[in-house]
Amino acid sequence: MTDHSFDLVVIGAGPGGYIGAIRASQLGMKVACVELEPALGGTCLRVGCIPSKALLEASEKYNTAKNSLSKFGIVTGEVSLDLPAMLKHKDQTVATLTRGIAGLFKKNKVSHYQGRGSIPQAGQVLVTSNAGETTTLSAKNILIATGSSVAPLPGVTLDGDRIGTSTEALNYPEVPQHLVVIGAGVIGLELGSVWKRLGANVTVLEYLDRILPGMDSEIAQDALKIFKKQGLDFQLGTKVTSARVEGDECIVECEGREPIRCDRVLLAVGRSPNTQGLGAEALGLTMDRRGRILVDDHFKTNIEGVYAIGDVVPGQMLAHKAEEEAVACVEMLATGYGHINYNTVPGVVYTEPEIASIGKTEEELKEAQIPYRKGSFPFAANGRARAIGKMEGKVKFLAHAETDRILGVHMIGSHVGDLIAEVGVAMEFGASSEDLARCCHAHPTMAEAVKEAALAVDGRTLNL
Repeated sequence: MTDHSFDLVVIGAGPGGYIGAIRASQLGMKVACVELEPALGGTCLRVGCIPSKALLEASEKYNTAKNSLSKFGIVTGEVSLDLPAMLKHKDQTVATLTRGIAGLFKKNKVSHYQGRGSIPQAGQVLVTSNAGETTTLSAKNILIATGSSVAPLPGVTLDGDRIGTSTEALNYPEVPQHLVVIGAGVIGLELGSVWKRLGANVTVLEYLDRILPGMDSEIAQDALKIFKKQGLDFQLGTKVTSARVEGDECIVECEGREPIRCDRVLLAVGRSPNTQGLGAEALGLTMDRRGRILVDDHFKTNIEGVYAIGDVVPGQMLAHKAEEEAVACVEMLATGYGHINYNTVPGVVYTEPEIASIGKTEEELKEAQIPYRKGSFPFAANGRARAIGKMEGKVKFLAHAETDRILGVHMIGSHVGDLIAEVGVAMEFGASSEDLARCCHAHPTMAEAVKEAALAVDGRTLNL
């Protein structure tokens, strides 16, 4: 007879869930992971972070080959798009990585159950397969890591085709003539950029008067100028009231404006936590008005033995944040200690140029009345950036006016998603801008812009 009793049952096999399951097993727990979808990896791997990055990279290569190689002395013939091959590369990347997680489960002796996981009572997880068959797992502890789904917008009727979400936008069978993106956040800008590079006219509608809400406003303004130069059409301060399909086209209605006619619509106004079907209400889980599960500093809910991490709890909806929370949570269970520093969780937008941020924004420092100094350095003054033709953007440092401790760093430029990592390490160790400024950086590298921006806090850049 199969033993269905475990030290830990994780519901959800996304970045937080599968990492938590593996780490718990490494710590000596008997672990099971329940996942609704046949493929492991969650939204991030299946229809989010990974496939979008595959298309972002492929579309940028296409755009470079078509428009930018001549300045390097590379003469090409006519460049054409093979969209099916591009989508195949994306799908193969996803398939390889999902199989990789299955292999990691096997290696780490994590039991995998496919089906919908619910919690009928503390200490039990009910797994319901697509065929309706049920299996009851007993668990000393339960970790909810069910992630999030696209948030709806009143008046916008999704049809899973012409009017869809990021899932559909990763699989358009042809390049749209005119794509309307509702929402100028990370997802909208990334996927809007993909299809613009491939030849679509892209209109971005945003309710706020700025793009990238939550990011440093100076950097967001710089990004807006660059994206406009790339040909994206932004209509800020626009309230979308409805979107529908009429015949072969979509009609997007906006308050106080003429309707917009297009052939596809991408809804990208944020995400909502996946708590439906968990049995949360019957169990008595405490949640906020946005449907997020409330937890303490140890990720413990109000129900004994039930924990939650990732997109279903308050905070940033980021895959790497979920991973860190999962590790901290299971290490807390096993050892009594787990740690995550939310101030050093980076955020990255994978457009070209990339946008990266860590720590406090200038607006947050002003609101909290924290005294600060700032320094910035443009990539136009960086030798490596000029050599590779990636001169747009800058690095911006914010440091405490009295202690010089790094409070936040914000960047826009090529591959800044990688450059932000050194700042994260520095901040984790409580470094000052002077500390980072005194670190030797290889020449010529893009990373020298980080050093120069740190020097700029004290008004002593060397190459500007």
